[in-house]
Amino acid sequence: MKSWMRAVAMFVIAVLMATSAQAEEIRLVSSVAAKAVIEALLPAFQQSTKHTVTPVFGIAAELKTKVESGEPFDVAILTAPLLDDLIAKGVVDKTSRSVVARSGLGFMIKAGAPKPDVSSVAAFQRTLRAARSITYVPTGASGIAFVATLEKLGLAEALKARTKTAASGDEVNANITTGAVELAILPVSEILPVRGAELGGVFPAEIQSYVVMTAGVNPKSPRAAAARELVAFLMAAKNTPTIQSKGMER
Repeated sequence: MKSWMRAVAMFVIAVLMATSAQAEEIRLVSSVAAKAVIEALLPAFQQSTKHTVTPVFGIAAELKTKVESGEPFDVAILTAPLLDDLIAKGVVDKTSRSVVARSGLGFMIKAGAPKPDVSSVAAFQRTLRAARSITYVPTGASGIAFVATLEKLGLAEALKARTKTAASGDEVNANITTGAVELAILPVSEILPVRGAELGGVFPAEIQSYVVMTAGVNPKSPRAAAARELVAFLMAAKNTPTIQSKGMER
């Protein structure tokens, strides 16, 4: 009996050691625009693969700078132009490039506040002209696209005095939830999770801009195989409903 129990115990230990040897700790750096999607999908990935993932979220441009400076990462999820630049520099493996999802721009308002009229480009312009204050992150992809839209519509100068720029999405969120600012511009995927705020409406189709989230693997990572598993999981068709529920689309 003792020999039998010893054999079983050794078998269990061997299986556990094999599983432990195969499991990896993946470091993921990701634009905050994909945060809600990542947080929703990671538990299933970790349960099915036994890998663990440590996500680091931030403004895409700032994450890119850190990665270029040598900050360790296994997978990066950034806006397409930024990731493509990292590919050109050899920091991200070209063959791993995958478009995960995209999010259109929208207005964030304080929960319960009247929703702005964005039914047409003309209504959109009237809403901006009537707003007492507007906030956005100028270094973020959504902020850059918003400024470009204002310039296209000839509104940049007219709105400058009522614009309050922010250093981060968290600051934008606080501006709205405290009532300090009336309107905020962010990707829809960043608006939906914010408590105390809600989506006031999306930009009209004629002037809509999309923040495209693109994933890539560090070619020098010792965990490249596991990193590719993560990217493949995010791309799986079965995850599309979750992605859509978080304000993104494919």
